[in-house]
Amino acid sequence: MPQKVICRECGEVMYEGDLLRSPQDVIKKFEGKCPKCGKDLGFDGESVQVKPCKS
Repeated sequence: MPQKVICRECGEVMYEGDLLRSPQDVIKKFEGKCPKCGKDLGFDGESVQVKPCKS
């Protein structure tokens, strides 16, 4: 199943792929900041959205 991790502030796609990666791994990769807008990244399980991917 494809996965996409997106910055809530600016919409920057920080990860997209078929391998599932934890949000914490993506946050660590970018040292806790969005590479585009610089917003502090965090993970709140309550705010996760799961949507079908368009092929």
